[in-house]
Amino acid sequence: MSKIKEYVKFVGADVINELEFYAGKLAGIKIQNINSTSVGGGVAEILARMIPMLRELGINAYWDVIKGGEKFFEITKKMHNALHGQQVTYSDEEISLYLQTNENNAREMKLNGDIMFIHDPQPCALIKYKQGDEQKWIWRGHVDFSNPEMFTWNFLKEYIEQYDASVFSAPSFAHRLRIPQVLISPSIDPLSEKNIDLPQETIDSVLEKFNIDKNRPLVTQISRFDYLKDPIGVVKVYKLVKKYIDCQLVLAGGGATDDPEGAKVLAEVQEVAANDPDIFLLLLPPASDIEINALQRASNVILQKSLREGFGLTVAEALWKSKPVIAGAVGGIPLQVTHKYSGLLTYTIEGTAFALKQLLQNPAYAKKLGENGHEQIRKNFLITRHLRDYLLLFLSLLHKTDNVVFL
Repeated sequence: MSKIKEYVKFVGADVINELEFYAGKLAGIKIQNINSTSVGGGVAEILARMIPMLRELGINAYWDVIKGGEKFFEITKKMHNALHGQQVTYSDEEISLYLQTNENNAREMKLNGDIMFIHDPQPCALIKYKQGDEQKWIWRGHVDFSNPEMFTWNFLKEYIEQYDASVFSAPSFAHRLRIPQVLISPSIDPLSEKNIDLPQETIDSVLEKFNIDKNRPLVTQISRFDYLKDPIGVVKVYKLVKKYIDCQLVLAGGGATDDPEGAKVLAEVQEVAANDPDIFLLLLPPASDIEINALQRASNVILQKSLREGFGLTVAEALWKSKPVIAGAVGGIPLQVTHKYSGLLTYTIEGTAFALKQLLQNPAYAKKLGENGHEQIRKNFLITRHLRDYLLLFLSLLHKTDNVVFL
């Protein structure tokens, strides 16, 4: 049985047949994806699962990663923070380096896809090197654009509006643009190592590896060590709850080559944690999917206390495992969590602490939230739906002048 057929048990045969039908209409089309890192973060994770599926469906899809020096990624991290609302300034030299790095990559890379699929701000200016009107370019923004710093947004907008289409993760991220905008939420792959079912002995062995007590309540947040994920706020939430409930906290995540702030954030979290033996700060290497899976499955409650969030794949991962989730009511998270139905949405440290005490003290309610969340993810946020959205987008661009596309 082909890999794609394994998803029938989650979504039914009709969905898979539909994917195969659309893919057949794209035979011979080259789709080139470009982003800024091959490991770390949701974009790389999705592409690593999406590209093989597209290829199995018979589509010539491939993936390139732009190259940049330390200074370039400091600039693009500044852009990332600015798009999430932080006030920043750029020197003329920084703007010049950003554009020069894009130009260097355009020269070194073959930009020869029939459809060019560019992800996030780092390679956004590659559109300057578009090769003729027949080539279709899509720009995909994965971050929270609801309240950007306007200089950064307007700078990127000059390039985004040269694309044939733009893609955002949530309705609140849309801005006035001269090109079509498409809403496509990210997804998780139920067959990835991060999401497959695990035997209890594997879960227990991971807890033992990190010296976590499996007999006491465990609260976990899986995220990069990034200010926007508010790991310091998570520690403060834990300390408020710890006064009433003897629980443990795991903050686990890895780094990304395009994120130079991670080490600094981790150091600040270590200082706030103050050597509490029940706080586990885990800096995990890239190939830690089984460990992350096991930590989520072992947890009583999953937190995602983001201050800004493009989507928050860890929310979908936790809900897929039927775990109760408490998350910040920001960005793409409310698409996944219906408050008091498939999780709890909060706004403050105190509100998060209150919600956490509520779930730890009422496991039946927590269990029901997790069950509802699992079904919400199955219906809306699995990779098969994501793949269908992309296939339809590709088809629409290749038939841009048609009023009706006869499939």
